[in-house]
Amino acid sequence: MAAPASHTMKKPLRVFFIPFFASGHIIPMVDLACLFAVRPDVDPTLVLTPENAALVRPTLDRSAADGRPVGVVLFPFPSVGLPDGVENLATAPASESWRVYKAVDLAQHAHEEILRNHRPDAVVADIPYWWTTGIAAELGIPRVTFHAVGVFPQLVMNNLVRIRSEIQESPIVAVPGLPGRPIELPRAELPNFLLEKNHMTDAWNLMKEAQLGCHGVVVNTFYDLEKEYCDCYRKVDARRSWFVGPVALTTCTDVERGGGAASKEEGNMCLRWLDSREERSVVFVCFGSWSHFTEAQLREMATGLEKSARPFLWALRKSGDGSDSGEDNKWMPEGWEERVAEQGLVVRGWVPQVAILNHRAVGAFLSHCGWNSVLEAVAAGVPMLTWPLVFEQFINERLVVEVAGAGKRVWEGPRSEAEKEKKVVPEEAIAKAVSEFMAAGGEGETARKKARVLSAAARVAVEEGGSSQRDLDGLIEELLATRLGSAKQESAVVV
Repeated sequence: MAAPASHTMKKPLRVFFIPFFASGHIIPMVDLACLFAVRPDVDPTLVLTPENAALVRPTLDRSAADGRPVGVVLFPFPSVGLPDGVENLATAPASESWRVYKAVDLAQHAHEEILRNHRPDAVVADIPYWWTTGIAAELGIPRVTFHAVGVFPQLVMNNLVRIRSEIQESPIVAVPGLPGRPIELPRAELPNFLLEKNHMTDAWNLMKEAQLGCHGVVVNTFYDLEKEYCDCYRKVDARRSWFVGPVALTTCTDVERGGGAASKEEGNMCLRWLDSREERSVVFVCFGSWSHFTEAQLREMATGLEKSARPFLWALRKSGDGSDSGEDNKWMPEGWEERVAEQGLVVRGWVPQVAILNHRAVGAFLSHCGWNSVLEAVAAGVPMLTWPLVFEQFINERLVVEVAGAGKRVWEGPRSEAEKEKKVVPEEAIAKAVSEFMAAGGEGETARKKARVLSAAARVAVEEGGSSQRDLDGLIEELLATRLGSAKQESAVVV
């Protein structure tokens, strides 16, 4: 016999969150779960593998200490031939990243078992997990698709999929069907799945069908950043959509966010170094958790930063195989570290990006244009020097530079997502871009003014009554109403 609706509604809304195996997806979804936890009538739970749970444990512990507990359900990372403990694109060697995508496909059984056993009231699942739409429908609960990238890149990729056959014949591709200014991209800068068959090519139609068939879509963006694109998105790409970002603004900027249990001292070291620098004088250089550079490119970057004569804080990633992380110093020009000891700080591994971007000393962000980095720079009011590397990052760059005017390309030379086609950006170009962007009254100053306007809009969006706060409340209220409707239907058929 089903429980009466009145009894059912006394229980908190149980929402399960299932992120993709990448830090750039896990961290914002954890932020979103923490935002759900602010509500006393919501009980959020993250579905994670053990190593990915360890990555965000400090954030979850802090949220619980603040009275916003988020549960965790663990499942084993699928066996795909990666070493024990490698469960994330950030820790997998570049040559083995395909195994992470294979693990996505193999996670379907674990997700189905967890959802059927726990029977939550709703599930927020990352875009690659298309099967959760069908499972949720069978369970009679809503599935909401989570997007860790913005609306602009989604629209661009969706519209280019429709002309995939034409793309093969043109060196410059005009994006059809976009509102606002025309957007063009060189064919070489398009995501690989548009140019050749890969895991994304095979899954794209399944993901889009599941997105259009699910309850709705929640995106880590804010309306004022992508106004005309958000309006278009609501009409063509989702039954319902909620724009709730920047989620990092409404959680916290603690130095431990996303860095694992041993990150606090590393973060404090970076912030102490910044404390000794003048306001807006430092270039923060960070290419995210999944960047891969050759030793030749690292050398050019090092020399370019030195020749720019600007203070810099450079975060070098730790690679799964160490081949391009800079850990062994083989790439380093002779005597370079000693020469730049007063000018710059090099940190190997994780850094507290949100806290660094919000430090008064940071005046520019040299970035790969990953969506989290774009949003975090915008929220902090820091202009960007753009150096995209893979997937939608070249598209994000268009939003930053051409649409928002809050950044400048590091180099106008040939670029490509394909590793074999990448060119080494010369030290002279790097030095010139950094030096000129940081100069008083130059392009950097214009971009900084635009970034500050966007920063103010981002902060208004997440405040009480702001667009993102309204969308977040609206999403939760709709999920509560959906459960109430289901409970009433159950009560009506009780015999």
